[in-house]
Amino acid sequence: MQKKSIKYIFVVGGVMSGVGKGIASSSIGKILQARGFEVTALKIDPYVNVDAGTMNPTEHGEVFVLDDGTECDQDMGNYERFLNRDLTGKNYMTTGSVYLSVIQKERNLEFGGKCVSVVPNIPLEIISRLKCAAEVAKADIVITEVGGTVGEYQNILFLEAIRMLKVHNPGDVLVVLVSFVPALGAGGNELKTKPTQYAARSLNSAGLQADIIIARAKMALDAKRKEKIAENCNISEKDVISAPDEKNIYEIPLNFEKDNLSTVILKKLNIKPRATDLKEWRKLIEKMENAKYTSQIAIVGKYFGSGDFFLTDSYISVLEAIKHAGAVVGVNPSVKWIDSEEFEKQPQKLKELSVYDGIIIPGGFGSRGIEGKISVIKYCRENKIPYFGLCYGMQLAVTEYARHMAGMKVANTTEINSKTPFPVVDIMPEQKKNLKDKNFGATMRLGAYPAVLKKGSVAFSAYGVSEISERHRHRYEVNPEFIGKLEEAGLVFSGTSPDGRLMEIAELPHSKHPFFLGTQFHPELKSRPLNPHPLFVAFMKACVGKK
Repeated sequence: MQKKSIKYIFVVGGVMSGVGKGIASSSIGKILQARGFEVTALKIDPYVNVDAGTMNPTEHGEVFVLDDGTECDQDMGNYERFLNRDLTGKNYMTTGSVYLSVIQKERNLEFGGKCVSVVPNIPLEIISRLKCAAEVAKADIVITEVGGTVGEYQNILFLEAIRMLKVHNPGDVLVVLVSFVPALGAGGNELKTKPTQYAARSLNSAGLQADIIIARAKMALDAKRKEKIAENCNISEKDVISAPDEKNIYEIPLNFEKDNLSTVILKKLNIKPRATDLKEWRKLIEKMENAKYTSQIAIVGKYFGSGDFFLTDSYISVLEAIKHAGAVVGVNPSVKWIDSEEFEKQPQKLKELSVYDGIIIPGGFGSRGIEGKISVIKYCRENKIPYFGLCYGMQLAVTEYARHMAGMKVANTTEINSKTPFPVVDIMPEQKKNLKDKNFGATMRLGAYPAVLKKGSVAFSAYGVSEISERHRHRYEVNPEFIGKLEEAGLVFSGTSPDGRLMEIAELPHSKHPFFLGTQFHPELKSRPLNPHPLFVAFMKACVGKK
């Protein structure tokens, strides 16, 4: 039996970073998946970091975590959300991980004494990883996003890998250039194609020709702009796809199909077309557009930049999970980002939280703004405002409860105060050696772990099952020494590890609070547009109840 030919689509960026390659890749995957093809997606980060775990969220955005514990770029979250499936570490690579792999092979004599060179050995390692990911996923089509912008030195070896793959598989490789088309002029409506022309030529200098150009702009391209891009970039006008700004990113696959993008791709890859089924996706958009109510949600964190400039990419999965749940509940979430330090400088501002239907404190690290977060949690608990704490948000909820309800007035997490007499949250014993040795990369509790839920709890009611699996990224845990005292004071640990040693969910029963719940894991990482996370759905329902 003849082995099927795997098709490869590479998405590269032009003009500037942040142009939307991740959403474009995800949307291409969605429309091809809707036509009945098995699709997988990869992200290539041109950083020397081995993974994204040590990157600062304010510089690089959220660190996304997969089931297998891989710490990766936030675009991997986009792929999982759009494709509605779990990916693995084989779908992510960095310059650092590729070089590390090649060097380890050389040290293990796997090259048989040959001279190991940057070219071709690094590109060949990249190609090997692409093929491995395709085989694991049993994919018909592999979509790979190359980080950075064409013309940069840092991604030139990845472009070389594409060139080499295309030489040996000329009919199976497609290059999509996502390029920014700025709008200038007095009214800001004159679209300029020259930057895209230069981006296409920079791609040519790496030995590649764009097969399709996705033109990102604040408005749809007119026929004249498409003609200019096609003429100067050596492609057909039908291969220029308009990608105007959209408030709702989940509409982008539908916009791509207005320009028949899936048909163009299948024809270029010589794949027999199949019927399209985007019914469920269209229903999702309709639910989002026809929401009856608006819920005011506050996210209190610290990775927001400064002033009125909010780096929402630091919490992108949280924001998307809110949207997914809102669609199910029938509300349009209006999210306000609040820096927790505000409440430390001006405690009187806590009263302003009364206008919100619900408040979330997401994950994080470090001491900045912590007392502000604890005061917010106390305000939510006392004033019956729905509260959802994620990872650090749960640890601080436990700390707040210990201080004000369990008689431990100076309780703290040892992450903040290592000498506290009431270390209600403490580092895992197995992690202490890592910190002592300054070994930080990929040493936390990472990836999917099972948990058992207590029947009759808020968490059990939300999930509807007694056993779950959720993704983690943390070192600190609720200290077993204080669990009994916290439970006596009324806090319920409704989710634990199967052996009962680790506390996974803390909550107050409905009789005491409409919704007060924290998770040691990150539920936002498993929320999908077509499969919203049950805890976010329960939270949004409580927010509607407050309204």
